[in-house]
Amino acid sequence: MITVSNVTVNFGGKPLFEDVNLKFLPGNCYGLIGANGAGKSTFLKVLSGALDPNSGTVAIPPSHRLATLEQDQFLFDDFTVIDAVLKGHAKLYDLYKEREILYAKPDFSEEDGARAAELEEAFADLNGYEAEAEVAVLLDGLGVPSELHTQSMGDLEAGTKVRVLLAQALFGKPDILLLDEPTNHLDLQTVAWLESYLMDLDSLVIVVSHDRRFLNNVCTHIADVDFGKIRIYVGNYDFWIQAAELALKQRRQAQKKSEVKAKELQAFIERFSSNASKARQATSRKKLLDQLTLDDLPISNRKYPHIAFNSERDCGKMVLRVENLKKTVDGELLLDNVSFNVLPGDRIAFVGPDDRARTTLFEILAGHLEPDEGTIEWGSTITTAYFPRDNEEYFDGVDLNLVEWLRQYTVGAYEEDLRGFLGQMLFSGEDTQKKVDVLSGGERVRCMLAKMMQVGANLLIFDEPTNHLDLESITALNRGMQNFSEGNVILFSSHDRELVNTVSNRIIELGPTGLVDEHMPFDEYLLNERVAQRRRDLYGAEVGI
Repeated sequence: MITVSNVTVNFGGKPLFEDVNLKFLPGNCYGLIGANGAGKSTFLKVLSGALDPNSGTVAIPPSHRLATLEQDQFLFDDFTVIDAVLKGHAKLYDLYKEREILYAKPDFSEEDGARAAELEEAFADLNGYEAEAEVAVLLDGLGVPSELHTQSMGDLEAGTKVRVLLAQALFGKPDILLLDEPTNHLDLQTVAWLESYLMDLDSLVIVVSHDRRFLNNVCTHIADVDFGKIRIYVGNYDFWIQAAELALKQRRQAQKKSEVKAKELQAFIERFSSNASKARQATSRKKLLDQLTLDDLPISNRKYPHIAFNSERDCGKMVLRVENLKKTVDGELLLDNVSFNVLPGDRIAFVGPDDRARTTLFEILAGHLEPDEGTIEWGSTITTAYFPRDNEEYFDGVDLNLVEWLRQYTVGAYEEDLRGFLGQMLFSGEDTQKKVDVLSGGERVRCMLAKMMQVGANLLIFDEPTNHLDLESITALNRGMQNFSEGNVILFSSHDRELVNTVSNRIIELGPTGLVDEHMPFDEYLLNERVAQRRRDLYGAEVGI
């Protein structure tokens, strides 16, 4: 259990949250949500003891072991993968290493024997004899191949390191588990494995994630950081959204009724205060008016951009034909024998274990790369807008403010119109004068979406558009994609399963020697045995998406 008492954290002289009083109970999984900058990661640091609050206390029973997902990918570069995972249980790791050193001594003394007996007893009490087997299960479940288990962490790719660090946090089934964005860099099968693992865990889990499906599947409670407070709600993320929207609606209705009542009372007072026969009633109304509380709605950190894609004309019958596409990048064949036709109304989610293949295909379709072989034929009515995975070229070293930057992609727009549009994308007031080369990752993504919205295209291409976005912006983008004109086309890739499942009506999986192309929802695609067999034929093995 974690008991939070009167905790306040200030940042830059202003409180992120104040007077927080909460209890987190064993066996529950709490999804910690809030807008970017609301203080989610900061609160996790306070809970873990890595950051002291400005006031208040966090109490954790001394017998409880707490584990966190380490964010520094380079911290364990001098350790082997197995040792890095074992380090997740510091006491067990120290025993493990002391045993290793003791038994390696060439001159094993009687004192060493006595110490070995103590170590074995303590080691057994911590389930040390099952440690290596548990490490292997965790690493395998998280998609770290067995041949890497004895390698140095410093030799691993960044995505693999993240998986090892996640295994480290899970190792030994800690009493309290704090996870900050655990699904980053995980493929969809690994996320499903992690969900299953956490749902079977008896520990107290507190998790920050932008993956809405993940929060729905694992969370028993939602801890919402908003209004400078943190409140806990029973239920998963979808239940919280419904409850929060209902509460906000009720507050607005109550506010509106108060305002109407106040106007009625004020009008009566002004009309009859000078009338002797009505003076007594006017005085009574005055007292009621003084008692009427017109509390403004709390100022929320949570803001939703307005994302809507409007096409100037609909797609014609001929949209796009791709035949026998082939592309090698840096000596590696990423696309081979890629052929497909796109029809009006298609919402195609491109999936597969290799992100580079999808990005390469989109770069070719956007005209940024040329294929080595194959042809691409566009319909005469088609206009495109492209959201690239890497947007640095649009911002780095560009000496323009937001209004000037957006003007490049509009025709005949007045500055007032551009400011208004930027306001809808959550850039208001002085923000519109910010230089684009200093924008955060989330701000850049909103700019790129704003750019796409100016074009009036009838075919949209998105390569991982939810990266760097908070839950509110992801929700707004999801709605914008769903509401795109029915006959027009979206080609996209995303690790956000909720986005894939609610937007797509067709799945194309890019494999090493071809593709799988199915008109079905993504959840069905994952479970369909016929698809599973086609995927095994394509890869020659079971492969994650």
